[in-house]
Amino acid sequence: GISQEDSNVATPSVKDLVKILYGGKRFGNHVDEVWPNLFIGDMSVANDRYSLWKLGITHVVNVAHGRMHCQGSHDFYGSTVDYYGVPADDSPSFDLSRYFFPSAEYIQNALDTAARVFVHCAVGVSRSASLVLAYLMIHQRYTLLEAINKVKERRWIFPNRGFLKQLCALDMKLRKTS
Repeated sequence: GISQEDSNVATPSVKDLVKILYGGKRFGNHVDEVWPNLFIGDMSVANDRYSLWKLGITHVVNVAHGRMHCQGSHDFYGSTVDYYGVPADDSPSFDLSRYFFPSAEYIQNALDTAARVFVHCAVGVSRSASLVLAYLMIHQRYTLLEAINKVKERRWIFPNRGFLKQLCALDMKLRKTS
């Protein structure tokens, strides 16, 4: 564990993070706005162009690009929506971290143009949540813990342990450079 005075400096362990993630409300909507104009959701929304249109979504980040049931593409959304695909597996051994910076960059550039960005994977709790956490850490200067708490106010998320480990590494890296 971490003593109280350390908790604001140290990156929490994966075990501590799992505990934090497990707490709180455990039900998911199909889509939630977790940051102004930034949404996390599942494939039922991703596959429903009408829902996205109603939400005013202009950019879609598919963190399960090319995976089963997540066949989103430029063709599917047409010219009204900008599409960004990340071919991630929801497996602890998958290296999602190499997508942290490019995805965060894409999200930030979109939000800078007053866009509305929908980030999804299959269920919207692990892959997509991890990239949104990375975005908040990289561009909004949140620590991993702050980012998790921020998103948890709006949506139940549960990145797998491998992704949590990669986010911890990102947390430490960003603290060194800040």
